[in-house]
Amino acid sequence: MTQENLSADVVIVGGGPAGSAAAIELCRSGRSVVIIDKAVFPRDKCCGDGLTTLALRELEQLGLDPGRVDNWFDVNGAVLRSPSGRQVTVPLPTDGRYAAVAPRLELDSALLDLARDAGADVRDGHGFRALDTSRSESDDVVTVEADDLTIDTRYVIAADGMWSPVRKATGSNDPGYLGEWHGFRQYASDVTGTAAHELHVWFDPDLLPGYAWSFPLPGNRANIGFGVLRDGSRTGKEIKAIWPDLLARPHIVEALGDGFTMEDRHTAWPIPARIDSLPLTSGRVLFVGDAAAATDVMTGEGIGQALLTGRIAAEALVAAGASRPDDATRIYTREVQHHLVADHRMSLALGSVLAKPWGARGAIRVIEASGSWGRRNFARWMFEDEPRAVALTPSRWHRRLLTRPGAYRS
Repeated sequence: MTQENLSADVVIVGGGPAGSAAAIELCRSGRSVVIIDKAVFPRDKCCGDGLTTLALRELEQLGLDPGRVDNWFDVNGAVLRSPSGRQVTVPLPTDGRYAAVAPRLELDSALLDLARDAGADVRDGHGFRALDTSRSESDDVVTVEADDLTIDTRYVIAADGMWSPVRKATGSNDPGYLGEWHGFRQYASDVTGTAAHELHVWFDPDLLPGYAWSFPLPGNRANIGFGVLRDGSRTGKEIKAIWPDLLARPHIVEALGDGFTMEDRHTAWPIPARIDSLPLTSGRVLFVGDAAAATDVMTGEGIGQALLTGRIAAEALVAAGASRPDDATRIYTREVQHHLVADHRMSLALGSVLAKPWGARGAIRVIEASGSWGRRNFARWMFEDEPRAVALTPSRWHRRLLTRPGAYRS
């Protein structure tokens, strides 16, 4: 097949949430954008499908209408179960949306369509091949080679996942890195228990500092899964063996209800969480989302962080202009550190407490005894990173910190 030659202000490698968010912001600022992805959309992505308050606010800012995602499910609270079996329900505020569930098959496709609508040239089915930076100093040009494509560009945004081929091409990858978390997920149908309409989180002793979840979806379906830290104490085979046992545990069977069935097969994925130590840039390349290891080290959640880093990268490129890569990388690095690195360190501290059975049990007991105000604000702390961040990022304090409404309030 003939190689097609293109040019653009920015090439984005990866059409997931981080790449789409960057493309939307860049196109709306008048930049030309080409997105390449080896997959053809819609494509599934192994994920818990949960959307935190951060993710929802970013989606609202991008202009995504939840109605474009057929199986979107709004969540109004969570049912938490401690290692001792104590169970407590924490409600979310009602002034907007603070949590939701959206299958990645549909969410990512809707976001990529939004990028197309904004003017991005989307080339799915074209995998990244190589990066040529030899002209970057003399001509302010980087050349990206993909399947049947050669693209000259000013900047590259790498939104191509944990094992980023772009990061490898720049020589800044860690070939032995396997991620901080390991997650398993499978969809269930014919769910007749409370999991059909409630979000469940189970802090079973053998999973700590990880947890199991059931996230509701329309039509009596649910996303069931668990995540555990890769701490070297368990092999991949031992982690895999947890799955069938987990689905037979009485409290999980009770939540799913009699007669539930598991769809297709379970899938697993590694989750990177090293935003504080991984290089965020390399010359004219900015890494976003999983390629920047931008996930919450306490929960393993990464959609909100992907959207945020994609937007910040786009804003940095717009602010810096076409021929000022040092300014672009400086702005991007500074903003990521402001928004995410302090949160990461606070999550590490909190996670070390919840990693112990006594810590998880104590947290649930405190929540249960705290009354309606305490339960509601704990739910915000679970789904909204900002209240966690201010302890280590005083500059993010504002008067509406604990009263700020959720997303999509209108």
